[in-house]
Amino acid sequence: MVSIAVRPAASPGAAVIPRQPGHAMRPVIVFEGNDNALSIVRRLGRRSIPVYVLNDPNADVQYSRYARRLPVSTSSPFPQAAIEFLTGAASDDYTGAILLAASDQALTVVARHRKQLEKKFLLDLSNPTAQEGMLDKLTTYRIADAAGVPTPQYWQVDDRSELEGLRASLVYPLIVKPRHSHQFVRKFKSKFVVVHTFDELLRAYDVVTEANIDVLLVEMIPGPDSRLCSYYTYLDEEGNALFDFTKRIVRRYPMNMGLATYHVTDHVEGIKKPSLRLFRRAGLLGLANAEFKYDVRDDTLKLIECNARFTAANALLDKAGLDLSSLVYNRLADLPLPRLDHFRDNVTLWDPFRDYKAYRELRARGELTVFEWLRGVFRPQVFAGFNWSDPSPGIARLRRRILKS
Repeated sequence: MVSIAVRPAASPGAAVIPRQPGHAMRPVIVFEGNDNALSIVRRLGRRSIPVYVLNDPNADVQYSRYARRLPVSTSSPFPQAAIEFLTGAASDDYTGAILLAASDQALTVVARHRKQLEKKFLLDLSNPTAQEGMLDKLTTYRIADAAGVPTPQYWQVDDRSELEGLRASLVYPLIVKPRHSHQFVRKFKSKFVVVHTFDELLRAYDVVTEANIDVLLVEMIPGPDSRLCSYYTYLDEEGNALFDFTKRIVRRYPMNMGLATYHVTDHVEGIKKPSLRLFRRAGLLGLANAEFKYDVRDDTLKLIECNARFTAANALLDKAGLDLSSLVYNRLADLPLPRLDHFRDNVTLWDPFRDYKAYRELRARGELTVFEWLRGVFRPQVFAGFNWSDPSPGIARLRRRILKS
């Protein structure tokens, strides 16, 4: 039994409990997530904090030595089973635990059931309306416009018949982008579709809308993936930024559309102010991340997306000196906060399996030689999946990738 008495929150999502001498470390439930969930589990587990995972049965994080898998029903699809577990009597034994959402789908569940969930669990500080707004890419861009934050050109499309009217104004390559990424990824195993002609656009639009997924059209900013950069912070109850962290992407696979395979920490100039304008205009509280791409055509950073949660690069922030897992946990458990005033440049996060594919793609285009690739990756690395002290998740991931290849 993990039940802990909880006093009412002083403000929504900001409940803290006075810790008594000898009081056990408060347990945590990490809800969904992939690389980010694994980094949270490892960081908090090393502090002897009981960490439970509520995730798909095939998720890598369940193999971690620090993870305790929660018993959810297998008689219904996982998302529905997770909601039923959290809101029902089956989770009563975990009353008082800290509940951390580590995916867009988990954020949506927590935001929509927040009043019910916060009667049982401690939830991180958030503005649910703002979080759901940032999950909708069209809403994100509209808020950016209102905040004076540059974006790529974009077009709202509610019906196929509208495409012909937009034809003359469209630019290519063009991204057919889902308004809610997690719905698209679950269906198509990718983040968006890139088209180069109007006929390709019509075909892509038909496929996506037949799956009942709302999309918008977004200009693809030219240039390599190395022009992508991100800003991270945590906004407290008054909207103050508790820290500043920036990084860049070196490569993605597939190029210009896939997930990052190589990240590097760097003090990126000019990204903090537009990020904070966006966050504050949206009303975000808690964790916040904005990704931009530098557009050489007008010398401007343009917004790509915003995330109000732990991201896939969480292990990189940790290694660079910013422990976000402990920041969120300690705030909720009324413990001293970790150091937030510094992070190290030139720390890298590498996915060797997928980055090798990225290298081959760039080599075929004459943009990267084997010597340049090897020189860049032969250095101390952070790996999202593999860790020498907790190898099982990485081994499980490698086995799965080999079987798929």
